[in-house]
Amino acid sequence: MTASNSLTPHRGEHEPGAITEPDVPGSGTPTLLDRVQRVMHAQATLGPAVVLLIAVIAFAIVSDRFLSAANISLILQQTAVIGTLALGQTLIILTAGIDLSVGAVMVLCSIVMARASSELGLPGPLALVAGFVCGALCGLLNGTLVTRIKLPPFIVTLGSMNIFFALNLWLSRGETIRGSDMSPLLLWTGRVITIGDTRLTYGSVMMLALVAVLGYCLHRTAWGRHVYAAGDAREAARLSGIRVDRLLLSVYITAGLVYALTAWILIGRVGSASPQAGIMNNLESITAVVLGGTSLFGGRGLIVGTIVGALIVGVCRNGLSLAGVDVLWQDLAVGVLVIVAVALDQWIRKVRR
Repeated sequence: MTASNSLTPHRGEHEPGAITEPDVPGSGTPTLLDRVQRVMHAQATLGPAVVLLIAVIAFAIVSDRFLSAANISLILQQTAVIGTLALGQTLIILTAGIDLSVGAVMVLCSIVMARASSELGLPGPLALVAGFVCGALCGLLNGTLVTRIKLPPFIVTLGSMNIFFALNLWLSRGETIRGSDMSPLLLWTGRVITIGDTRLTYGSVMMLALVAVLGYCLHRTAWGRHVYAAGDAREAARLSGIRVDRLLLSVYITAGLVYALTAWILIGRVGSASPQAGIMNNLESITAVVLGGTSLFGGRGLIVGTIVGALIVGVCRNGLSLAGVDVLWQDLAVGVLVIVAVALDQWIRKVRR
């Protein structure tokens, strides 16, 4: 009997009519949706790349001018400012922070560069140095308030945004500084490189070079690994020996330098330094970062994804414009994309282990 009982299947495994345990999430054979979720969790830029590809194909069908060399060149030139600005924003968001002052810092740095050159008569290189020092100081202020006084990044940068815009208006006296009054070096980023029928500005090339530099720093250096660790689990990073406050301060200063570089690209792009430029660039930079697959909760995302996100915005606006869609509906489309991207990020973060 004992032997026969040992061969009897356990109830719930083979007996007809047995009550089976309900499936537990994450157990059993993964569904197709589970596999997609895991792939997108492992490859943060895959989703944005697919969206960009679909957008390009759709607008190429809608307008035969979309894929022309002149139009592609225009998209790349328009993306240079927002794309570069969003790279600095990416560094902040990777640490689970956010920077609402990016546009204000960029404009302030552009005014400092222009005033240093046009009114103080400084040579181009020294005017650029003044702008980069301004960007670093703005980053230092934000970083100090976040790390030393322990204020939330959202509140800190919301307040500093107004401070920097006020300084910008005071310094510029509300007037646009013409390119003809500046050193030619400040306008150099707007010069064009012709490759076949495609025209690229030096500013676009600088953006791509910055992608390579920041990508290397984030994935091939201890500093970059610490940035991801602090964004993913700050307390765990601190307990593992990472000096989190010093790290965050370095991130905000680095972001400030990136914003100063964007200011240089902006001057070359528009051929002047205007105190009214870039008012909405803070929101557009966040849009590019989110669409590029970087998580607003920190610790997940790639630099190259941010450029893909910026291209998605540029392609959508350009394609809708060619299709004759009003600017109002272009803004609506970008807003829908942002909400979808955040919802998708929430879903991806719940990947089954």
